[in-house]
Amino acid sequence: IGHITQDHIITPEIDYYAPGGTAYFFSVAINSLIGTMGSDLSFSLVTKEGTKHFFENKYGENMNNRQQRVLSTAAPFTFEELSDVNARYTVLGSLLASDFSVEVIKSLSERSIVVLDVQGFLREVRDEKVYAVDWKDKIETLKYVDILKVNEYEMEVLTGKNEPHEAALMLAEWGVKEVLLTFGNYGSLIYDADNKVFYEIPAFEPETLVDATGCGDTYVMGYVFKRAQGASVEESGLFAAAVSSIKLQNKGPFIS
Repeated sequence: IGHITQDHIITPEIDYYAPGGTAYFFSVAINSLIGTMGSDLSFSLVTKEGTKHFFENKYGENMNNRQQRVLSTAAPFTFEELSDVNARYTVLGSLLASDFSVEVIKSLSERSIVVLDVQGFLREVRDEKVYAVDWKDKIETLKYVDILKVNEYEMEVLTGKNEPHEAALMLAEWGVKEVLLTFGNYGSLIYDADNKVFYEIPAFEPETLVDATGCGDTYVMGYVFKRAQGASVEESGLFAAAVSSIKLQNKGPFIS
């Protein structure tokens, strides 16, 4: 569930406009995997018509860092719009804090396993520029989130911790069952709170670096794809890292 955005991507190598947003990168990628791997999984995309989020993402030589501007915003999803959603896994593509309310997430958690990339809840837009801010409703909301993806910058903003294991344990204390901490080309750390186990997931070095936009969304997609098939936390993390690396080598969403 999420907005399809208008994206302007700028890197030292390319400059282009394209659709974007978690919902876009996730749905294109998982549809591709379901088609090529013969999976019996199915998915539905829930988005909104009308105004769009418009993001400008500018990267330097280091693809782990970007400058971001928001040029227009879309309306939030409402409880009424999502009242009929019923799935094993519900992935919320948060791009801005206004996209999903606490009440909407709580309602969805009563019907499915809720998966959330925290990125949107830590963004504040001021004069088009995006600033990292803490999430004021985090304690109330995260108890309804089963799988949470956070990168290294978001981890520190959200928890105040710069040590990944400590940050993961804090997020688990707030109710998250599977904590996915990603560190770009340094790999990722996954904490399985039910079994109290950490998994160190290495990054797979891409042959070339083309476009990092949507890489985190691709990671979440790979992880959920494998978990929905019954794979272990560790196996799902390794698969997520692999598809993310492939995505880095190409412009646009992951295509298997």
